[in-house]
This record gives sequence, structure tokens and C-alpha cells, in this order.
Amino acid sequence: MGALGLAVLFLVLFFADMTVKGLPAFQQAQIQVEIDYSEQASQLPLAAVNEDVRRLVSRGYLRLIPGRMRDNPELLGTRHMEWVLADGQVDQYLKGHHTRLSANEQATVEALKQEGRAELRFNTTFFTNGDSKMPELAGIASAAMGTVFTLLVTIAVAFPIGVMTAVYLEEFAPDNRFTQLIEININNLAAIPSILFGLLGLAVFISFFGVPRSSPVVGGLTLALMTLPVIIIATRTALRSVPDSIRHAAFGVGCSRWQVVRDHVLPLAMPGIMTGSIIGLAQAMGETAPLIIVGMVAFIPDVTNSFTEAATVLPAQIFTWAGEPDRAFIEKTSGGILVLLAVLVTLNATAVVLRKKFERRW
Repeated sequence: MGALGLAVLFLVLFFADMTVKGLPAFQQAQIQVEIDYSEQASQLPLAAVNEDVRRLVSRGYLRLIPGRMRDNPELLGTRHMEWVLADGQVDQYLKGHHTRLSANEQATVEALKQEGRAELRFNTTFFTNGDSKMPELAGIASAAMGTVFTLLVTIAVAFPIGVMTAVYLEEFAPDNRFTQLIEININNLAAIPSILFGLLGLAVFISFFGVPRSSPVVGGLTLALMTLPVIIIATRTALRSVPDSIRHAAFGVGCSRWQVVRDHVLPLAMPGIMTGSIIGLAQAMGETAPLIIVGMVAFIPDVTNSFTEAATVLPAQIFTWAGEPDRAFIEKTSGGILVLLAVLVTLNATAVVLRKKFERRW
């Protein structure tokens, strides 16, 4: 009971720390300024904002002004009061953290705050933007899409191969030295450090087969190698849990071995197979070491649209942000961890729900 209580205490402290540090990532400072869409601003974006508040506006936002003027010619020659993205230092100041703003800039921010022209709003850019060297523009969109593509490849390769291998070993393979050797190797592979699978993926998929480096294909294939032993072991355990009386009854009415497995054993074992596969997928989703080896820690500002384009994943994105010197990336790192934890909890909850659903059905 003492060990259990200590483990729960560590979990509570971990989640509390991540929540306190990560929740500010879901808010971003915005200020209301006058934007001058003049001819000069189309050539020099800094000219679009008055000099007294220019330092407070995100440079990334200012760079978008010429593009907006090209897409909307009617803006040329007009002036508008708009809510714009504030600089990362302004964001940190409004959140009560240490910043590099000068005394005059802090006074300007306070004046804007008193006038209702500077406030913290929900940070939509965190979910719609890719990576950026500017913390106020950095988001998880590219990493999230890369994670989806990578996991699709992983489950498409690992699930059918893993289930078929387990069915063969458990229901069809003879008990001899060869199958015993295979079983020993599968158990050993499940205990190998994940970084070794990354080295295997680098040597086989990239160097030998020429799969594009840093792509979801090579990342998914590498994670599939790592997930295969987990799915095989979980599937074999689920198959063993089916009572032998089911098999004997099916054989008694004239079913072949394949019909017994397909129509009787697999449906009853499906809850355990689904649970083990989803948990294995969740484990793969949290891996970073093998993906670092195959190059999925690249700087990806744009959302990936293909299985062969360079991409990154959430764990690798969190790893990259953790190494940034700017303090604003600390909350980005914690925010990314919260999103990753939410997805992992959802996957595990889905595994439980599916298991209960299949158990009631059969």
C-alpha cells in the first residue's frame, strides 16, 4: 500500500506540474493596433504599424501583411484597427513571467492593457500552425499530422502481420525446435531498447531500400517493427484465453481447423486482440528514440500532406522544443505533453470500451 501510495503521489505531482506549466500555452497575447495598408507597407512590412508599438507586434505576423495585400487588393491604401498577434516577450509579460521588454515597452503594454487593447486569448495558432523559431507562432499542427500518417503506416503493417503470426503460432504451427526458437526471439524482441529498432530502420529501410528519410513511411515501418512483438504476444494471450471446449465443439460438427479459428476462436479472442493492439499503438505513439535515428526531428513549419514528405511527430516536436533557449518554449513543451497525454489516455480508454463492447457482443 505504501508503494502504491508513493506511485500515485508521483503521478499527481507530475500531472500537476505539467498542467501548471502547460495551460498557459493555450493562451496567447494579442494587442489591438492600427494597420496601415499603404504602398510602403507592401514593400516594408514594418511600416504598417506605428513605431511606438512596432516592437510589441509579432514579426511573423508583420511578414504576412504583404501577402494579405496581394490576396485582398481592396485593402491597399486603407487603415484598420485590428487585433494582431503580440510578440512572444509581450505574451510572457502579460502572463507574469520575466521578459526582455524595456521599461518603456512595459509601460506601453500596461497602457494598452488599461485601454482594453492588450489581453490573453485562446491560442488557436497552437493547433493550426507548424513549428516556428518564434514561440508565439509555434504550433503542433505539422507534428500532429505527421503522427497520424506515421501511426497509419504502423497499424497497417503491424496489425495484420502480428495477428496472422500469432494465429499461426498458436493454432497451426507444430511444437518443434523451430517454432520454439521463433517464440524465444519474439519475447526477446519485445524487451529490446527501442533505439535499436531505429538503427535497424536506418540500415534496412533507408540505406538498403531507399525509403525517404524523415518521412512517415520510414517512421511507421520502424515503429511497426517495434510494435510487432507486442501485438503477437497480446494476440497469443487472447487466443489462449478461448476455452478448448469451443474448439472441440466446432470440430465435433465437422468444421475444419481454419473454420474453427475464423468463425469461433478469433471472434471470441477479438476483445483481447484489440486491447493489446491499441495499447501497443499507444506505446509506439510515445516513442522518440527510434524516430530520432530515422531523422523525424526535422524543422517542419508546414503541415505534411503525404506519406513520403519530411515530417515530425509529437514526441519529437516536444523533444525539439525542450532544447530551445527561449523561456516561452517551456510552456509550449508542457502544452505539447498535455496534448500527447490526452491522446494516449483516449487510446487506452478506447481499448477498454472496445473490449467491453466485444465481450457483451460475443
